[in-house]
Amino acid sequence: MSYDDLVSVTIVTYNSSRFIERCLESVLAQKYPHVEVIVVDNASTDGTREILERFRDRCRIVYNSENIGFAAAQNQAIRMARGDWILTLNPDMLLLPNFIQALVAAGHLDPQVGTVCGKLLTMRPSFDFPERPLVDSTGIYFTPMLRHLDRGSQQVEDGHYLNYEYVFGATAAAALYRRAMIEDISIDGEFFDSDFFVYREDADVAWRAQLMGWKCLYTPYARAYHVRSARPGNRRALPPVINMHSVKNRFLMRIKNMTLDLYLRNWFSITVRDLMVIGCCLLWEHTSLKAFWFLIKNWKRVWAKRRQIMQRKRVSDEYIASWFRYRPVAIPFPDGRAQAVSAAQVAGVVERS
Repeated sequence: MSYDDLVSVTIVTYNSSRFIERCLESVLAQKYPHVEVIVVDNASTDGTREILERFRDRCRIVYNSENIGFAAAQNQAIRMARGDWILTLNPDMLLLPNFIQALVAAGHLDPQVGTVCGKLLTMRPSFDFPERPLVDSTGIYFTPMLRHLDRGSQQVEDGHYLNYEYVFGATAAAALYRRAMIEDISIDGEFFDSDFFVYREDADVAWRAQLMGWKCLYTPYARAYHVRSARPGNRRALPPVINMHSVKNRFLMRIKNMTLDLYLRNWFSITVRDLMVIGCCLLWEHTSLKAFWFLIKNWKRVWAKRRQIMQRKRVSDEYIASWFRYRPVAIPFPDGRAQAVSAAQVAGVVERS
């Protein structure tokens, strides 16, 4: 089965010369024929722009005069996009040739699906593959402590995660978003919240989409590789500004999206984690204290966003609470509907890795 939906691939670069050429080559080699590519560069100084110039005849490229952050630059690219679907990509992604086709096919299985994600595997910064393939992400999930983690992260890839499943959300490193959902859940014209600048903006989108009744579907047939620099446990290896945004965005996401019911169900776990985060900032990570000043200074604007989200909430408190577990939650896709993707279609559009 073939589709004629236009997919707009949106990529934000910032000093991405190490990765962007291979990433764009893999996008342009996709077997899905209806693709446009939009790249927004956030004032790179490492040679990224010179590499992008070589792709100008095949991509739309915009050069910003300053680094406005991942979230705002993605919104900029999305506004330029004409597609029925938006595929956000990090520049350190390498797609297998049928990645986009498999995502689009999955998106057509259920009109309530606003986000589709595939199986991402880990890759070294040199774009080499480890001897034992490791899972990077098969969707994101939330714990009762309000931590969001990548499902399957760092597990040895041994042929698991082979079924279509509903998951909480997708990492924006490689997420396919339905245009109708983008328009439906945007707040003040923004899909990604520019207050986040960088980090956790995809988890914020996933939570907001769930509140407004949209689903995220994982497909095992869309496969790609990802070089991931930020993951739980390596905060000390990250620049202080990234850690500050991580702290800030944890609380931004909660202020905007958490219902009273969810808090009351998990108040102890949330409080324990909060004390750990605040204590770390006070005792060691002093540069992250700026996060709390941002929250105080912008409280009225953030609370106004919360009011809009809660006014548009379409699901029950019980439904939202069911996703917050210490083990990843995934809901099997109905067998009968999964069979809509026939063996012939899968064989025709998916290259198994």
